[in-house]
Amino acid sequence: MQRNQNLFSSKILSMNNARSPSASTLLKRRPVPALAQQCLTAAGIDPVLARIFAARSVTHPDELALSLKNLPSVDQMKGATEAAARLAQAIEQKERIVVIADYDVDGATACAVALRGLSSMGGCVDFLVPNRLEHGYGLTPDIVALAAKMQPRILLTVDNGIASVDGVRAAASLDIDVIITDHHLSAAQLPEPAIIVNPNQPGCAFPSKHLAGVGVMFYVLIALRSLLRERGVLTDAASPNLAAMLDLVALGTVADVVPLDHINRILVDQGLRRIRAGQAATGVRALFEVARRSPATAHTFDLGFAIGPRLNAAGRLADMALGVRCLLADDWEIALPFAQELDELNRARREVEAGIQQEALDALQQGIASLDDYGRYTICLAHPDWHPGVIGIVASHLKDRFHRATIVFGNASENSAENELRGSGRSVAGLHLRDALDLITKRAPHLIRKFGGHAMAAGLTLHENALPEFIEHFERVAREWLTSAQLDRVVETDGALGANDFTLALAQTLREQVWGQGFPAPSFDGEFIVERQTVVGEKHSKLLLRDQNQTFDAILFQHTDPLPQRIRAAYRLDINEYRGMQSLQLVVEHWEGAET
Repeated sequence: MQRNQNLFSSKILSMNNARSPSASTLLKRRPVPALAQQCLTAAGIDPVLARIFAARSVTHPDELALSLKNLPSVDQMKGATEAAARLAQAIEQKERIVVIADYDVDGATACAVALRGLSSMGGCVDFLVPNRLEHGYGLTPDIVALAAKMQPRILLTVDNGIASVDGVRAAASLDIDVIITDHHLSAAQLPEPAIIVNPNQPGCAFPSKHLAGVGVMFYVLIALRSLLRERGVLTDAASPNLAAMLDLVALGTVADVVPLDHINRILVDQGLRRIRAGQAATGVRALFEVARRSPATAHTFDLGFAIGPRLNAAGRLADMALGVRCLLADDWEIALPFAQELDELNRARREVEAGIQQEALDALQQGIASLDDYGRYTICLAHPDWHPGVIGIVASHLKDRFHRATIVFGNASENSAENELRGSGRSVAGLHLRDALDLITKRAPHLIRKFGGHAMAAGLTLHENALPEFIEHFERVAREWLTSAQLDRVVETDGALGANDFTLALAQTLREQVWGQGFPAPSFDGEFIVERQTVVGEKHSKLLLRDQNQTFDAILFQHTDPLPQRIRAAYRLDINEYRGMQSLQLVVEHWEGAET
């Protein structure tokens, strides 16, 4: 892109300001429905856990049953039967299937599940992952042309395809069938001709609308295995154990930050059980190794913040085919070098991300100094040199820090139109990001070239000259949909713990549960006297907190300034492991001065 970089940056950044939310964070206890809590307690559930689950809309003990038998039937998923029939035909006739994956963790795990599952049932299958920088997202005509060189009869998309109208047409013109497995929200026009499996497509009765792409692919394999058994192609003895891939399903589900409803909690719980039992894929175990995490104590935090980012780094800075090959490797000597390369890419990703984030914060701070107290409802930042592989992470950090719906734009792919920008956004509660982009498109059809995503995360492309007008439209939608109160950050807690609840056993029980998006890990609140504060690791504080007659070790990350003598804190129970010993530790997530 040839442009005046300084002029471009100053014009754009000066339009995007938001006041710091440091003075507008509210500590709030989650409401607990009394009847639900009583029902759970009466069923023998620990009172603290009953309170926690009731606050997360669990009303009956059956919703806590996480065995595979509690999964809904695949018959309820629209398109799964048709997809299974076409895949079965391909297997019986030895037709080549090429999987077209997305370049994130969900796409990589869905691709690995598809390849492992189809090959175990006799399929002739290969894969292709679009390069983020060269090809952009989804089943584009260019990707179809590239895949056609592999001579497929079927293109099977995983975690993409629902918006690939042109790509499906291009495949049809080459006499290649397309099966779409996706979970993203659909536009008014669906791709044709294609078999579509997506719980979010119109007319699908599947009870969960929150499956990740890997979960959708897993269900297609269930339908295929059932059909091949009916036809006698597979015997019960020769049928693959699809549950063996639940570690991949769990990883993709957690990393894609989809809401953990009952169905997703089943998939994640069963996957974690396999990881803890030493039954994870070799590539997954290698990723735990380079992340210095123990598979034996694996929990959702490991998947979301240790394993997922390392796998994601391939799609952000290089080629996600590397990540897929790591997940497909069955030999430790092959898997470990892949994992080590992913670990190095993740280190590089952190450096690139840190640089962009600092540039973004510097620009915002310059703008904040000249604003009145009200600020804006949204943040949009752009720079032609920002790497498109990390702008989503930067948007997420800015959203968390300023509590504003945020879109960060960077340079588009090499094959994109002249002066095109690619944006990645993250939102706050109350502003459905994909719907906001859809509304902007209806109001100003000339602005956005393409977009897609979910309620809390979405992507788009537009011409750089359209950016100022887009910013104002985005701000206008936010002001229509959000109240000023929704701009305050709310730290929700599960109330206070009793003196007898501060136990290592409770911390262990909480660690073993499935927590994540829509089913947040529990935190508690209370007032403490700060008896000691010591800086550790140059940027964290080790604390000794007192509550009445008890003292607790605690850690406060990313803070070294002296705390007041008495604080009100939101914290979670954690386990500190040191030299083989375990002890209870409080992780302080938010604090404010308390009156003495």
